Amino acid sequence: MEGFEELEPKFKELVIETMKTKSPFWALLGMEIVDVKKGWAKVRLPFEKKLVHPLGVAHGGAIFSPADSAVAMALIGLVERDEFFATIEMKINYLIPFREGEITAEAKIIYKGSKTALGDVEVRNSDGDLIAKALATYMIMKNNG
Repeated sequence: MEGFEELEPKFKELVIETMKTKSPFWALLGMEIVDVKKGWAKVRLPFEKKLVHPLGVAHGGAIFSPADSAVAMALIGLVERDEFFATIEMKINYLIPFREGEITAEAKIIYKGSKTALGDVEVRNSDGDLIAKALATYMIMKNNG
């Protein structure tokens, strides 16, 4: 994605490797980082039967999770090393079902202050169709440990 500054290469590698090997929730769902920059990230989730509800389409939580995670990855390069963050509010509109292929959640940080950040997310299917649109608010806190 143009217009967003690259992360320092070793830090980017660490972020990708950490999410791949030390995040049980990401592993459970099958999420992975496609790319990450300062203020922007893309997270992929392949369709699997474990993600469906009884009607055979992916559960809304399976779409929500990569959207939320993409915002977190977009924000990670914008905070100081002594800061951490957490989602405090997120709104998502589901537009069409996810039943095959994969989805990608592309997030942009559209506001970052000293205590909060706002991320805008588009979730698209393999054909490029918009399947969900989300807005997430994160709280930024100092790590006192």
